[in-house]
Amino acid sequence: MPDNRSCGGPCQNSVAAAADAILAQCESFIRDVPESHYTKPASTVTGGTIGKHARHILDHFRAALCTPSCDAIDYDHRTRGGSVETSTDAACAEIAELRSLLTRITDERINEPVTARVMLTGDGQLADLKSTLGRELFFATHHAIHHHAMMKTIGREFGIEAPAGFGTAPSTINFEAAR
Repeated sequence: MPDNRSCGGPCQNSVAAAADAILAQCESFIRDVPESHYTKPASTVTGGTIGKHARHILDHFRAALCTPSCDAIDYDHRTRGGSVETSTDAACAEIAELRSLLTRITDERINEPVTARVMLTGDGQLADLKSTLGRELFFATHHAIHHHAMMKTIGREFGIEAPAGFGTAPSTINFEAAR
């Protein structure tokens, strides 16, 4: 269970605390990446950069946390590029803002009904699904872990080592600890 004190103040909910812990991991990793490697395309993850994966992660958290409750959370229509993709400072500033938003997530709000809009096919077919803010925040968190694994792979290509557990799902950590 994540430490609820890790949010930019105390997180009021364990799902928000888990999201905060993943964002903190992301920030810690990014701070150790030289700017020249943040935007350098990898050969191991074709066309990928650490910056592109970081931006993608943060886009998902922003969609979950900042979409008005009357609108559908839409992870597929997002702005690509921008300073978060090219600047570690911009990415860390975005992470700080998202972590601050997590401190406002109460148990009541985490169970708030939301709609998630998903793209089902490459030709743009959409579906609106009923969900909760907590489920969507968990999705963004779990999604981030997988992109952390790609960031770790790219980093390794450039001689950047990630801390233990970075890019590893909680279920894997739990399984390995039980062995």
